[in-house]
Amino acid sequence: MTAPTRTASRAAQNPAVRALARVGLATIGLLHILIGAIAIAIAFGGSGDADQSGALQAIVAVPGGLFVVWAAVVGLAVLSLWQILVAVTVQGAGKRLTEIGKCVVYAALAVVAASIALGGGHDASSSEKTMSARLLAVPGGVFVLALIGLGVVIGGIVFLRNGVTHRFERDLRLPPNALAGVTTTLGRIGYIAKGIALILVGGLVVAGAVTYDPEKAGGLDGSLKTLVGLPFGPVLLVLIALGLIAYGVFWLVRSVAARL
Repeated sequence: MTAPTRTASRAAQNPAVRALARVGLATIGLLHILIGAIAIAIAFGGSGDADQSGALQAIVAVPGGLFVVWAAVVGLAVLSLWQILVAVTVQGAGKRLTEIGKCVVYAALAVVAASIALGGGHDASSSEKTMSARLLAVPGGVFVLALIGLGVVIGGIVFLRNGVTHRFERDLRLPPNALAGVTTTLGRIGYIAKGIALILVGGLVVAGAVTYDPEKAGGLDGSLKTLVGLPFGPVLLVLIALGLIAYGVFWLVRSVAARL
């Protein structure tokens, strides 16, 4: 074991780091539950932004919510650091790249949460449309946008596959108790729902690139709202929302029960 690996391993065993990493895991669960709840409200004619920024803004709006969001910022930042430590200690280039990718996602989410906690606000859907418009305005940007959309679709297919084949259970590290069966069932439902949602998002980004229409690339919120106007769309939206809620509960249980 090299010196950097030993240092990373010791840091990963620090009780404070592990506790805050669990806060980050719980935050991911809470956000997915809120996104699912907002999506259900939209299906029945309500309003709201069914994405991470909308969920965070919903938390800030309730008494004590600002404290929760700041706790989420810290937890997500530490969870991002945790993924770096894991990337240093795991074997294999593919696994390292996966852990680094998780680090980037959690760090970006921590930045969004910090922006909202500071009162700056963040509209993910508008930001994604603006980025898409800028890409479409530059030479070759349409191909970049299409590749981004295809990447999101591939990510969705991976989530879908992991839910159907139970591949996500390989790294779950649950102790053999009563929660294990419930947790894996929630995970299967959640991974499938998250995969479908990501395929919708990526598909609309590709459609935006093909038609030169950045309005179609509205991220998760825009994709879910698009379903409302389709035949049986509200029913499908509710089913996806319930799956996202199951995925969120899976992360909450994982944050408490799974071994790190």
